[in-house]
Amino acid sequence: MMVNSEQIERLADTFKILGDKTRLKILTAVMDGRICVSQITEKCGISQSLASHNLRLLKACRLVVSTRKNKQIFYEAADSHIKGMIHDMLTHIQEEDE
Repeated sequence: MMVNSEQIERLADTFKILGDKTRLKILTAVMDGRICVSQITEKCGISQSLASHNLRLLKACRLVVSTRKNKQIFYEAADSHIKGMIHDMLTHIQEEDE
């Protein structure tokens, strides 16, 4: 696979974003479908401001997408690639536990 330096830079930036435990908690929370910020805060045990800050970063890296319904904003994993990557990495670390 040929990868240019710009792609390497973007990939490294994405892994930097994923290197944070809070952002990984949020990403796993939104993998099953659209949920609002209050549901994310409850699932992850974090404050609303921390969730919002990290959701902005995840959205900027195109890892999550948002949709607005009335006054609420709902978040979900951006696409099947994100879900697959997280699933594959979880499978990988679970193999180490066996």
